Amino acid sequence: MLTADSFAAMGTMTTVVVDDEGVLPQALAIVQAEIAEIDRVCSRFRVDSELSRLNDSGEGEAVVLSALLEDAIAAALAAARMTGGLVDPTVGRALHDIGYTVTFSDVPSDGPALRLTVRPVAGWQAVDYDPLAHTVSIPADVSLDLGASGKAWAADRAASAVAEGLGISVAVDCGGDIAVRGPLHPGGWPVRVGQRIGGDDWQDVVVFDGGLATSGTEARRWRRGGVDIHHIIDPATGLPARTPWSMVSVAAASCLEANAAATAAIILGDAAPGWLEDLRLPARLVDKDGWVRFAGGWRETC
Repeated sequence: MLTADSFAAMGTMTTVVVDDEGVLPQALAIVQAEIAEIDRVCSRFRVDSELSRLNDSGEGEAVVLSALLEDAIAAALAAARMTGGLVDPTVGRALHDIGYTVTFSDVPSDGPALRLTVRPVAGWQAVDYDPLAHTVSIPADVSLDLGASGKAWAADRAASAVAEGLGISVAVDCGGDIAVRGPLHPGGWPVRVGQRIGGDDWQDVVVFDGGLATSGTEARRWRRGGVDIHHIIDPATGLPARTPWSMVSVAAASCLEANAAATAAIILGDAAPGWLEDLRLPARLVDKDGWVRFAGGWRETC
């Protein structure tokens, strides 16, 4: 019998699922501690976070990183490398320009028009990361945002901490980014993948290991000057991606990889199914009209 509990953090809900009710309080405490520390160190929305201090550090200055922020930046750079730069941590300034400067729940739903310039972001290769010295330096006009990979990386990290600390099977869901760890759970972990936010259409699937992540343009969306804006930035333009997809779900060996592929698919647009097929990543893509397309071995009945 699966049992779960949830808490709010990082602008979303995190849910911890185990198959032994007796260890749920311990598992929940481990995940809460992990997520709280990640938010304290890695949040772009906290002026006192280590990430905010790094973004304010000045041109070319090598900054010594804590182990946690180093892991987070390494994960973000791995996501960028995996996706050929489609998922890029140097979009922080672009997110600021479109008004995503605070936790999403505090972003005004409507407002006056914005004046935006089409220009590519600096790109992840502008980040000078030295894994031996544990330092990083960024150009003065670059602001890092770890949000594209952060929740998925947090889910992986928290699930691993529970599995290793308690020796149990666990699933951790950070706002739709799900990581499973520990001994193989009999029958796998049941997950309901929605057709649209708040809709009554869905598909039930089973996850046995790794991660399952969903990226989309509907949940974090607002209006400026009568124009809809969402939070997934196309690094080629520095603007919200123009895409036919409202939601993409991907399964992979880790939640980080699944999330990177799902977000890249949103940005790739029409080319996404073929890209996912070539990578053999099971994926479910929902377009803006609610039509579903599958790739990489994901089927209508999984």
